[in-house]
Amino acid sequence: MRLNSLIELDRAHLIHPVTSWAAHEQRGATLLQSGKGAYLTDLEGRTLLDGFAGLWCVNVGYGQQSVVDAAAEQMTRLPYATGYFHFGSEAAVLLAAQLAELAPGDLDHVYFTLGGSDAVDSAVRFIRYHFNVTGRPTKKHMIALDKGYHGSTTIGSGLTGLPAFHAFFDSPTPIQHHIPAPYPYRHATGDDAGVIADSVAALRAKVEELGAENVAAFFCEPIQGSGGVIVPPTGWLTAMRALCLELDILFVADEVITGFGRTGTMFACEHEQVVPDIMTIAKGLTSGYSPMGAVLLSDPLFRSIADHAPKGAAVGHGFTYSGHPVSAAVGLAVLKLYTEGGILANAQAVGPLFERRLAALIDHPLVGDVRSKGLLAGVELVTNKRTKAKPDPALNLPEQLARIGYDNGLIFRAFGDGIVGFAPPLCCTEDDINLLVDRFAKTLDNILDVPEIRHAVD
Repeated sequence: MRLNSLIELDRAHLIHPVTSWAAHEQRGATLLQSGKGAYLTDLEGRTLLDGFAGLWCVNVGYGQQSVVDAAAEQMTRLPYATGYFHFGSEAAVLLAAQLAELAPGDLDHVYFTLGGSDAVDSAVRFIRYHFNVTGRPTKKHMIALDKGYHGSTTIGSGLTGLPAFHAFFDSPTPIQHHIPAPYPYRHATGDDAGVIADSVAALRAKVEELGAENVAAFFCEPIQGSGGVIVPPTGWLTAMRALCLELDILFVADEVITGFGRTGTMFACEHEQVVPDIMTIAKGLTSGYSPMGAVLLSDPLFRSIADHAPKGAAVGHGFTYSGHPVSAAVGLAVLKLYTEGGILANAQAVGPLFERRLAALIDHPLVGDVRSKGLLAGVELVTNKRTKAKPDPALNLPEQLARIGYDNGLIFRAFGDGIVGFAPPLCCTEDDINLLVDRFAKTLDNILDVPEIRHAVD
């Protein structure tokens, strides 16, 4: 079908996620045709370096034949098996076992979902169930971080700390709360110890305000992704984990973005040897080749629910596609690429180059901060380096950046507040990394050629 016809059909029928519906009707879609390695080709034949791995997810890169073959074989042999009524499939069992082996500490029990958002919702339901059946029904309140992202479902959107996911959705609920993000660049001093101390004090104060007997859990991403790739100081995760233990609240690590080699270790918690009570994962689990997420529960938490649930009663939470055998087969093939196919090792090899090359952009007139961990990075743009002034929304900087970047053959995430996010596929070579940064540097130079933006820079 011709490109123009597809764009018109898209306008007429397809609702896109997290998009201005009216603006999309005017703009139309950018349609992609194929992908190989770290590169995409659109329907007009342009080749683009994907600096964002789809949506933080195509970690192993496009066109991995072993993953395609695993999906096809599973679909031919057993395309579906329910997890209800004690049924299951070989692929789901093996994937759960491998995840338990790879995950930190005693996160030995796996509930499969369709993605990250419903993994967070499932975690919330398990937390509520746990406290109810153990005789602590008042522990209902949950605390997360401002600028954090925990999905856009009815429950998860309230834990998310981004205004766009709250506006007109009656979210968050009265039992969902937020404390300031550990944001060194925007912190009063920027001192690592001060950032950590302020986060600890904020969580302690919020729990004291609500009453520890009423607080169930604290949710956080080890690195905040959609909030602008905010990298906390080393020691922050350890301090927050320790405080949760002290206050008797569950610690939930949302590794939907940071998991599966994105930061240089299989899971970001490993950088500080932190073992959460619950971990949510998705994205890199199947590298985006098919929908799947998971909730990993620690052994004590699983035993608490299993042993305190009414005898013989079903724990009433389930999805039709939980543990879908095709997605599980994809997950197994993707894990093999990480562990045996050299993908994780490659990420560890090229990550330092990526960090160094991006860090060198700090001298650019628009760049206020560069922060990164492995192949996950944020570049914060400002119009005044001394005052750290954010670009005026009237400049329409994100849309112009994305357009110019695309024209330069590069895809990245241009957040609405002047932050640019990068999460390139872990299969990137050194040449790919150098090309990515070169094209981004060119994009920054090109954006200064826009008169209103050039005049805004002080």
